[in-house]
Amino acid sequence: MDQVKIGIIGGSGLYKMDALKDVEEVQVDTPFGAPSDALILGTLEGTRVAFLARHGRNHHLTPSELPFRANIYAMKHLGVEYLLSASAVGSLKAEVKPLDMVVPDQFIDRTKNRASTFFGDGIVAHIAFGDPICKNLASVLTEAIASLNLPEVTLHRGGTYVCMEGPAFSTKAESNLYRSWGASIIGMTNLPEAKLAREAEIAYATLALSTDYDCWHPDHDSVTVEMVIGNLMKNAVNAQRVIQETVRRLSANPPTSEAHSALKFAIITPLDKAPAATKEKLNLLLHKYLPES
Repeated sequence: MDQVKIGIIGGSGLYKMDALKDVEEVQVDTPFGAPSDALILGTLEGTRVAFLARHGRNHHLTPSELPFRANIYAMKHLGVEYLLSASAVGSLKAEVKPLDMVVPDQFIDRTKNRASTFFGDGIVAHIAFGDPICKNLASVLTEAIASLNLPEVTLHRGGTYVCMEGPAFSTKAESNLYRSWGASIIGMTNLPEAKLAREAEIAYATLALSTDYDCWHPDHDSVTVEMVIGNLMKNAVNAQRVIQETVRRLSANPPTSEAHSALKFAIITPLDKAPAATKEKLNLLLHKYLPES
């Protein structure tokens, strides 16, 4: 199988683009179970890319049920080096309007029921995560959005994404608490996705698609599924154009990324003394750091 360097995780609207050619489905088995769905491989702007429907193509998985480790491992297995996460979010700031796009540079993790590391079982690693988004990949993404001059869309560069557990939306008290922290947007999926991508040495960036004002805004109804879905459908059209332009730019000039060597100084356990079974399970991530036999 050809290696695919660019991966996209998002909704089904992203892998049903008219511009996507030579489409095929690939099942990837991982040591962490099955991914959310089959991965969709296709050619976009002359480049092979991999798409994954985060919640499954029928949206049957809650945020807490997502097989995050399997999803990221499957992308790594295909050779992905750059991963774009297209995600619906609620806005925590008046200036971030529904249908706007945000490329955040920080996360606050409010999840509590999710496996957030590949490591354990005899191998310990502590990745640096002070800057959780790859700055260079985020720059390519923001430049792509800006170049398109999308109607009705304002681009917000930077900002903090609060990742809550869900599946219920926030209370007003929670929403106002997150606003007091200076956060820009709120969602339910990008952590531990971003942490696992860093452990897998994949550059990661978020294309956040604003659908609503969460529940804090006094002049807007509290968020409902109907509201989210309606704006999500509008966002999907714009997101397709952004993904296509970003892929074109990435293919022409793939940036360097600190994420690509994230494990170099992160692994604490001497690998020559680590359990063989764990080394085998994590070989895809560890092979370049394993001592020669």
